[in-house]
Amino acid sequence: MRLHFIRHTRPDIARGVCYGQSDLPLASSFPEEVEDVRQRLTERLKGRTPCRVYSSPLSRCRRLAEALGYATPLLDERLLELNFGAWELQKFEDITDPRLQLWYDDYLHVAPTGGESFIEQVERVAHFIEELRHEAIQSEDSSVCDVLVFTHGGVLLSAGLWAGWYSLEEAFSHQSPYGAICTLEL
Repeated sequence: MRLHFIRHTRPDIARGVCYGQSDLPLASSFPEEVEDVRQRLTERLKGRTPCRVYSSPLSRCRRLAEALGYATPLLDERLLELNFGAWELQKFEDITDPRLQLWYDDYLHVAPTGGESFIEQVERVAHFIEELRHEAIQSEDSSVCDVLVFTHGGVLLSAGLWAGWYSLEEAFSHQSPYGAICTLEL
């Protein structure tokens, strides 16, 4: 099984705003970004039809899936971006919560107020991948299956951690651009 994690395109929101699991509109560049993703995804698939398509429930991921011709992806909450809880839709510079400094000091293990830590996100993404890996092992069909996963930057980082591409401490230096595609072989 081959998993293609595809990050959503650029959202229409100001830089520096904490938006994790908030549903946002997409930037006006969406049509051009879709065509770029389409071209790169077509190259990765090499003419193969995906056996399954998943998406984060957020519209910025579903819209990309739909624009690429996958109108009914399977929605899975494990594919959501990091939950920033009470900090959602606030500029980081405007957050007065005293936990913010704790989070800055240890964003890997400390959760935003009412949210989740990066480690918690990594664990839920690993659960998603392990479930598919187990399914691939149990499958009697030995053919290669391509699975598309429309999701968020934090999920791509988590998938890279699962694959052992980098350490937890190095993860955030590997942030993928909008529209990136990360492929894992199970």
